[in-house]
Amino acid sequence: MGFHILHLHLHGLFRGHDLELGRDPDTGGQTTYVLELAQAMAARPEVERVEVVTRLIRDRRVSPDYARPLEPIGPNAAIRRLPFGPPRYLRKELLWPHLDELADALTEVLVAQPRLPDWIHAHYADAGYVGALLRRRLGIPLVFTGHSLGREKRRRLMLSGLDPRQIDQTYAMARRIDAEELALAHAVLVVTSTSQEREHQYARYGRFRLDQARVIPPGVDARLFHPPVSGEVETAIEQLLQPFLRDPAKPPVLAICRADHRKNIPALVEVFGRSEHLRKNHNLVLVLGCRDDPRELEKQQREVFQQVFEQVDRFDLYGQVAYPKQHRRDQIPGFYRWAAQLGGVFVNPALTEPFGLTLLEAAACGLPIVATDDGGPRDILSRTDSGLLVDVSDLDALQQAVEGSLASPQQWRRWSENGIEAVSRHFSWNAHVCSYLGEAAAAAASAQARVPGPSGPMLQSPRRLAPPQRLLLFDLDVSLASPDDASLVELRRRLEADPRLSVGVFSGRSFQAACQRFAALQLPLPRVTITEAGTDIRFRDLASPELTWGDPDLGHVEPGGERAGPGLEIADLVLDPLWQQRIGRSWQRQAVVAAMAELEPRLCLQDESEQGPYKVSYVLQEPDQGILPLVRQALRSHALQARPHVFQHCFLDVLPLTASKAEAIRYVALRWKLPLSSILVGASQQGDGELLQGLPLGVVPDDHDPSLESLRGHRRVYFSSKPQAWGLLDGLDHHRFLRR
Repeated sequence: MGFHILHLHLHGLFRGHDLELGRDPDTGGQTTYVLELAQAMAARPEVERVEVVTRLIRDRRVSPDYARPLEPIGPNAAIRRLPFGPPRYLRKELLWPHLDELADALTEVLVAQPRLPDWIHAHYADAGYVGALLRRRLGIPLVFTGHSLGREKRRRLMLSGLDPRQIDQTYAMARRIDAEELALAHAVLVVTSTSQEREHQYARYGRFRLDQARVIPPGVDARLFHPPVSGEVETAIEQLLQPFLRDPAKPPVLAICRADHRKNIPALVEVFGRSEHLRKNHNLVLVLGCRDDPRELEKQQREVFQQVFEQVDRFDLYGQVAYPKQHRRDQIPGFYRWAAQLGGVFVNPALTEPFGLTLLEAAACGLPIVATDDGGPRDILSRTDSGLLVDVSDLDALQQAVEGSLASPQQWRRWSENGIEAVSRHFSWNAHVCSYLGEAAAAAASAQARVPGPSGPMLQSPRRLAPPQRLLLFDLDVSLASPDDASLVELRRRLEADPRLSVGVFSGRSFQAACQRFAALQLPLPRVTITEAGTDIRFRDLASPELTWGDPDLGHVEPGGERAGPGLEIADLVLDPLWQQRIGRSWQRQAVVAAMAELEPRLCLQDESEQGPYKVSYVLQEPDQGILPLVRQALRSHALQARPHVFQHCFLDVLPLTASKAEAIRYVALRWKLPLSSILVGASQQGDGELLQGLPLGVVPDDHDPSLESLRGHRRVYFSSKPQAWGLLDGLDHHRFLRR
C-alpha cells in the first residue's frame, strides 16, 4: 500500500480554492504551503491518501465553505474539518484551551479507521501540541514544522521595543513555546526551510536535536509563477491599482504580506516617504491582504493599517502609494509579473522571516529582491543571487538598499535572470516533495522499528476484562466525607443499582495507600485505579473470584504469603505493564533527582513512602507556581524527558514526559475502546484542571480550589453548588450520564 499521510493545520481559514490570504495574521504563507504540499504529495504514485485536518467553523462572518466536514482537494487528497472550541472563528492565540478537545476527537476518528496514518505532519506550534498527544496515544510518528518559532518571534518583538508582558498576553507566547518544546520532544523529524533556522532558531530549544532536522526548502508552482510573457499585459492588476496611482507606469516598489507587526511594513512606507529619489521615480504598492470594513479587522491589523495611513499622510504620498482592499489569490503571480515588466523590485522588510516563500515567487517571475537579513532570505539569496540582504532595523540601510536595487538596469537584468534560473533548478515542487517523502518515510520507519507501534496490544482490551459502559472517575486525595455520610450512602446506592455504571479512582498516593483510602469509603470495588500521579494503572479482572473487602486492621495474605496493606486484595487489581513500559522510555529517575537538587532549598524531597519508580515528589517551601519555569529549565538543561506538575499549591511531582493522570485516562479509554464521552471525571484540586480538558465530561464540586474557576463556562464541565460526594451525584444528574 502507498503512504497514508495526515497533516495538521489548525488555525486560520483553510480551504481548497480561493485562499483568503492576508485576511488576518493567521491566513498567510503557511496556508498556501500546506495546501500545495498536500496536493503535490497526493499526485505522487507512492502516496495512497493525504488528509489535512483543520478546524470546522460555523460563523456568519466567514464563508460556509469552512463548515464542510470533508472537502476533496484533488485525487486522493481531502480536507477534514473537526469542530473544537466555540463554533465561531477565533484567532490562533484563543485556540489553546480547546486543543485537547481536538486531540481527543481526532484520536477517536483515527482509531475507528481501518488503518492509522504512516505519519502525521504538524504545522505550527498548535498543531505540534496536538501531534505530540497523538504520538503518545497512538504511536504514530510525528513530523513537525514550526513555520515561525516562538522564541525567535519573542526576541524580535522585544528588539522592536514591545514590552515582554504585552508580548506574552497578545501572542500567548509561554504556551506556544511550551508546545514547541513538547512537539520537538516527540518528533521523529523536524522539517526546516533553511540552515539558519535549523542551526540557530531551533537550537534555542532544550528538546531539539540537530540530527532530527532536515533542511527541505519549499517549492514554487512553475505553472503559476513564471516570467512575464512578451506582449502580455496584466490588465487586472492595472485596474486594481489605477485608482491609487497618478503615474502607474513608474517602476514599483512591491511588498506582499499580511498586515502584521512582524512584517514591518510601516518602516518601508517611512523609507519610501523620506527618499526624494524613490518618491520622484517610483511607486509603492502594498498588497496586505483583503479587507472590507476596517472596524472588523483584528486589533493588530488595524494598528498596522493605521500606521501606514499615518505615514502616507505625514509624507503626503497620495497618488504614489497603492494598498488595494481586495484581490484574489490567483492574482498574486500577476502582481509580481506586472512589477517585473515595469522594472520594479520586491521588498520583504520583515523583522523575522523563517523562510520567505514570497521571495521565491518574486524570483520565479523575474523580479529582483531586497530582503531582511534574517532567517530564510539568507539561504534563498545565497542560491538565487537575485537581490540584496539588509538589516531592516536600520532604516538608512534599508533606504540605500531599495534605492540601490533600482539604480543599475544592467544589475537589475542580471538579478532577474539569476532568480528565474535558480528557482527552476533548486526550488521546484517536484524536488521538494521527493526530498520530503524520502526523509519522512525513513524517519517514520526508523521510529517504528525502535518502538513498536500500539496497533497491537495497546489498543486491545486488558485480558478477560469486559469494558464498562460508563465510568465515574473521582479523586481519592480529597474528602468525600465518612462512610455513614448521607452523600456516600446515596452514591453507594446509585453505583450498586445500575450495572452500567462502574467506578474508577485516581490519586497521587501509592497504590497501597489509595487502597486503604478507598476501603474506608466502603464503595463498590473500582474497575480501574490510576495512582502515583498517573504513573500506575491497575485493572480489576472480571473473571476473578468475587472480591470482598478485607479486615481494615489486619490486611490480607497474598498467594505468596506476604501480608499486604489493609483494604483491597492487591493481587485483584493487576498492574498494566504496557503503560509503565510506555512512560518509562527515556525516564532517568536519578538524573531527575540530581537536576532538582540545584533548586534546593526552594523544594525538598517528600518521604520515601510518597516516592515512586516513575515519580519524584517534593514539598515546596512556599506556595509558589513560579517554581515551574525554573523546574522546566533545569530539566531541559539536563536534556531530561520529564515534566513537572504542581498540585494543592504546595506539592510538586516530576514525572516522565508522557505521564499524567489526564493521559492515563486516555490510555484506559483506548484499552477499553470506551468513548471519552462515556467517562465522567470529578476534580476539585489545584493542579487537576487538565483532567477537565478535552472530551470527558467533568464535574467540579462546590468545595473546589479557586484555580479551577477558569474552566467555568467550559461546555463539558459542570460546576455543582453541592460539596464532596453530593457534587458527584449532582454531576451524574446534570450530564444525564446514565441516559447518554
